[in-house]
Amino acid sequence: MRRQGRRKNIIESLGDRVGDEILRRNSGELVLTLPPITFRRWISYHGADAGGVASPASVPEGLGLVASRNLPRGEVVAEVPKKLWLDADAVAASDLGRVLGGGELQPWVAVALLLLHRLYDLLCRSGEELLEIQGTQLLSTTMGVKEYVQTEFDNVEAEIISSNKELFPGTVTFDDFLWAFGVLRSRVFARLRGDKLALIPLADLVNHSDDITSKESSWEIKGKGLFGRDVLFSLQTPVDVKSGEQIYIQYDLDKSNAELALDYGFTESNSSRDSYTLTLEISESDPFYDDKLDIAELNEGEIAYFDIVLGESLPPQMLPYLRLLCLGGTDAFLLEALFRNAVWDHLELPVSPDNEEAICQVIRNACKSAIGAYHTTIEEDEELLERENLQPRLQIAVEVRVGEKKVLQQIDDSFKKREEELDGLEYYQERRLKDIGLVGDNGEIIFWES
Repeated sequence: MRRQGRRKNIIESLGDRVGDEILRRNSGELVLTLPPITFRRWISYHGADAGGVASPASVPEGLGLVASRNLPRGEVVAEVPKKLWLDADAVAASDLGRVLGGGELQPWVAVALLLLHRLYDLLCRSGEELLEIQGTQLLSTTMGVKEYVQTEFDNVEAEIISSNKELFPGTVTFDDFLWAFGVLRSRVFARLRGDKLALIPLADLVNHSDDITSKESSWEIKGKGLFGRDVLFSLQTPVDVKSGEQIYIQYDLDKSNAELALDYGFTESNSSRDSYTLTLEISESDPFYDDKLDIAELNEGEIAYFDIVLGESLPPQMLPYLRLLCLGGTDAFLLEALFRNAVWDHLELPVSPDNEEAICQVIRNACKSAIGAYHTTIEEDEELLERENLQPRLQIAVEVRVGEKKVLQQIDDSFKKREEELDGLEYYQERRLKDIGLVGDNGEIIFWES
C-alpha cells in the first residue's frame, strides 16, 4: 500500500496549534497563514526559486510541492538562499541575537526562540491521543522528550523570555515552546540537525513517500553566483514526476514506525519499519557487578541497546551480552582476570545449560511483561486497522503498538524455541574437552592408554 507522509509529529500534537495549515507547513513566517499562491509570490520575491517546475499547492497531506511540468529524475525543483533559512545565523542577525549574544544555548533552543519571537500570538491546545499509545516505547520516548523540553523551557523562560518582554510581547507558555520544538523536529531535513540545524522554507513542503527507497540524498547545499559565494539549499526530485503530480522524497529509510510517528506524524505499512528496542543493563545488585561492568565496557558498554526488527534475526551481540548478564554460579570462573581478554569470545557460544536457560527466562518474562502493559491485543488492533475511515492519529497509534507487540511476540517465540533446544547445544566444557583432546567429535570420551 502506498503511504505518503506529511511533517507533523507526536510532539506537535502535545502542543497543537489552531489553524491546521500553519501547523503543518510552518517555515517560521506568518506568511504561511496565507494561500499557497501568496506564499509562492512571497518566497519568489525573497529570492527562492522553483524555476517554474514546481509550486506549493494544497494536497491530501496538507501542503506540498506539485510539478508544473514533466520532471526527470534529478531535476532541481527548489533553490532557497541562505538568507531565508532559519538557523543560527538568522538568530544572530535578529533582535533576539543581541539578547542571546554568544551564549551556550543548543542550536535548536535558539531557533525555537526565534520561531516564538515571530509567532508569539498563536493559540494552542493539548491532544488526548497519547492514551492510544499506552504501553508503547513511543509513549515513553515521547514523555521523555517532553520532560527534556520542559527543562530547557524552564531555563530560557527564567534567563531570556521573562527579562525580554519587548521581544516576546505575549505570554510564552511551555506549550508554545513545545510546539516550536515539534516544528523543528518535524521540518528539519535529516542531515541539518545539531550544529547545522536550519529550517528551509519552500523546500520543507516536500512530502514523504514509501515508494521512494533510494538512499541517495535528494538535496545539497551549494554555492552560486560570483565565485560561489551565495550559499543555497537545492532540492531535487529523486524520481521522474509527471506534470500535476506531487513531488516526494524519502525522509529516512532507517527510522522505525515509532520514530516516524515521533518525528513526522505518520507510519508505513512496511513490516521492516516495525521494531522494538531492548535495553540491557547490569544490575548493581549483581554480586559480580564490577567484573561484568569491566567486560561490558570493553564490548557493548554498561548499557546496551538492541533494535529488533520484525522478520529479522536477533542482533549478533545480543546473546553474548545476555550470557554475561546471567553469568553466575559455577560459570563465574569466566569472570576471573585470567579470562578477561578472551571472555567475550567464550560468551559468543553457549556457556552452560543453566546460563542458557536463564537468558531464555529473563527475555521471555520481559516480553510477557511488556505485552501485558498494552491495553489491547494484537488481534484487537488488527480488527481496528481493517475498519474504514479510521482517524489518522488513531491509525498511527494502532500501527505503532501492533508493530511493537508483533516484535515482542517474535522475540518470545525465538527464545521459547531456544528453550526447547537446550539439550542439543554444545557448551563451554564440551568445547574445552574437545580442544584438549579428551572428547571426540561425536561426544565420545577418549581414554588414553599408557
